[in-house]
Amino acid sequence: MKEKIIEKCPLCYTPTESSLDQEFYHCKNCSGFFRPKHCYLSACEEKKRYELHNNDVNDERYQHFVSPITSAVLKECSPNDIGLDFGAGTGPVISKILTDNGYIIDQYDPFFHDHPALLTKTYDYIVCCEVIEHFYNPQKEFGLLKRLLKTKGILYCMTHIYNPDIPFANWYYKKDPTHVFIYQKETFKWIKQRYDFSSLSIDGRLIRFVNQEKMI
Repeated sequence: MKEKIIEKCPLCYTPTESSLDQEFYHCKNCSGFFRPKHCYLSACEEKKRYELHNNDVNDERYQHFVSPITSAVLKECSPNDIGLDFGAGTGPVISKILTDNGYIIDQYDPFFHDHPALLTKTYDYIVCCEVIEHFYNPQKEFGLLKRLLKTKGILYCMTHIYNPDIPFANWYYKKDPTHVFIYQKETFKWIKQRYDFSSLSIDGRLIRFVNQEKMI
């Protein structure tokens, strides 16, 4: 008989029971899938994985990959707006495309652009491209992103969303050991409600949250 253990979901903190040998646990409250803590990489191992990524900001294929976010920002935000590339990584291609178009955007990344002062400001928009699946503590991180947004600010996220038609056991996306939290559409609906975003839209891999207007 497999040993059962209880671990809290890192997004909603709901106790979740699973067997010790499972790669991911499924939270029935927020519908997210999370990797148990004993499977986490060390910070050094995680950084080494990211350094293996060949993210050339001038690569047209890479630019096309991030185009759902860059196209949305160019359409919905002004060059006068201040943005944040949260989790910019080794090749901040979104920042390059936007700055090439006259936009102002800061880069923050705990490994490669560690500038904590940027987290004391507020922004008109924040982009998180292939970042949120790496959150060890998504409750804390989404709380931070919410606080960093100005009134009517927009949070753009991009990740591969799981749906039940995908055979989870063999799914490529969960095989990356740095992917520790997997989202479903229901998970984003939970996040919208929990963090009091005024709207949520999902278009393929692009997830868009709008911050609430302040009550007078």
